[in-house]
This record gives sequence, C-alpha cells and structure tokens, in this order.
Amino acid sequence: MEVIKTKLKGCVIIQPKVFGDERGFFLESYNYERYKKMAGIKENFVQDNRSRSTKSVLRGLHFQKNKPQGKLVTVTSGEVFDVAVDLRVSSPTFGQHESIILNEENHTQFYIPPGFAHGFVVLSETADFQYKCTKYYDPLDESGIIWNDNDLKIDWPVGSPILSNKDLMQLTLKEYREGLKVKL
Repeated sequence: MEVIKTKLKGCVIIQPKVFGDERGFFLESYNYERYKKMAGIKENFVQDNRSRSTKSVLRGLHFQKNKPQGKLVTVTSGEVFDVAVDLRVSSPTFGQHESIILNEENHTQFYIPPGFAHGFVVLSETADFQYKCTKYYDPLDESGIIWNDNDLKIDWPVGSPILSNKDLMQLTLKEYREGLKVKL
C-alpha cells in the first residue's frame, strides 16, 4: 500500500497493493492496524455506504455540522472526480480543496478526515461509489457548501452537472464562515 499526503493535513490518497492475474484481482480494501500505522487513520469506521449515480450527477459538497464524519472513499465501478474541502476553522488550509480521479481501474482510495466537506461528479456512464464513515449519518445534522462557489475555485470537469434540489441550495463558503461567527 502506498500513502500519498496531500496539501490538506489529514487528507491522504491510498493506493492499495493489487494482486492480479488472468483470473482477476485481489486487494485488501481496509485493515485497521495497517491504515493506522501507514496512513495515520486512527478513527473507527461505524457505517459503510454505497451509491450508484449516472453521468454528470454531482453529489455534494456535504458535511455534518456537529457530528463530522471522516470518510474513506473509493469507486468500485466507473469513474468520478472527487473533492474534499477543508472546513476546519483553525486550519491554515481552511477553504482549500483537494481533488482526485477515482475509478475501478486505479483502485485508489481517498481518506477525508472529519471537518471536511465532500463531493463528487460522475465522469463515466454510471459509477458505484463506496465509502466508510467514522460517524453515523444524521439527517438533522447535514449541511453543505454550494458546488460552484467562486471562493473555492474547484475546476469541475463537468459544466452543467445534474444536481438534487438540496444541492442547488447549499451555503457559500462565506455564508458558512459567517454562520460560525468566527473571523478568519
């Protein structure tokens, strides 16, 4: 397994060791001790989720306000452009983002620690997106940042994504920051 640090503290890219031959492949998708030692992921995962989306569907940028979730994300079928945005107020990289292409061929995983917004857009005809969470999902605690916020400067590879009504009405980063009543 190879661990690649990003500019956002705690956000890491993981390339699992893949064993393949003419029969197919095998990889270890998670091992608590190895991920703790090699990637610094100390949280316990309590919930696994999987979604399927069609081309140009954008989900995000989501987070939980009071029960922030860490996520270990991967794509088991198809391809997505995946994004994490640092929402940790005391972080020197607050408001900055990291992005990566995840697909069924590269088997790449992206760990997004608690305190980040997360989203992705589907680049293939369909994509199966799978992720582990460090806290249970609470619909009363969910929130989000609007996907095309000018302050984030995310270079989404899709010009007119398909969005849910909820994702069309998310906060800007400025509104989020103002809601915290914290000066940065």
